[in-house]
Amino acid sequence: MSAINQLSDQELVHSLKNGDRMAFSEIYKRYAESLAGFAASKLYDLDDARDVLHDLFVKLWEDRFTLTVNDNLRSFLFAAIRYKIIDKIRRNVTRQEYDVLLQALAEPQANGVEQQLDAKELQQLVDQSLEQLPAKTKLIYQLSRNEYLSVTEIAQQLNLSEQTVKNQLSIALKHLRQAIAGLGILALMMDWLNK
Repeated sequence: MSAINQLSDQELVHSLKNGDRMAFSEIYKRYAESLAGFAASKLYDLDDARDVLHDLFVKLWEDRFTLTVNDNLRSFLFAAIRYKIIDKIRRNVTRQEYDVLLQALAEPQANGVEQQLDAKELQQLVDQSLEQLPAKTKLIYQLSRNEYLSVTEIAQQLNLSEQTVKNQLSIALKHLRQAIAGLGILALMMDWLNK
């Protein structure tokens, strides 16, 4: 058999589908740099680009036995990372909107008693919603939002995988969004923030 770096993309995909770690490593060597550059150009953040790239290659390895690459491995990988980028942007937009809300709550403007009462009511809702979360999810959320720890730092501190931390943060944010939307205060707060 020829050296792994001499194999065509199709041969690498075939070997990967048979569980060959060397083929997986060669695919990574061939495409990781250009995929990371593409992701960074769309996300404007190297850490986010690395996260997306990591998620892509984890998924590639997990799905190796059922992988279907019809024509071109390069096209397949770039299409896959586009979907990962879109997912990341969606999550970031939601997180940024939520962070803006919490920042407004932390620094209430002296624009009126009614607005301060709305902010206080929203903060109470957030606090109540956090109490409904499982202990681990609540802890991960608090480490992220109150202690400003990164996903990597939380994973190391709690001896969890980064993906578990990301999943728990997504659960917490989804729960909080549903609670906030349920009261109908979100629109009011966003109007207030945009004034």
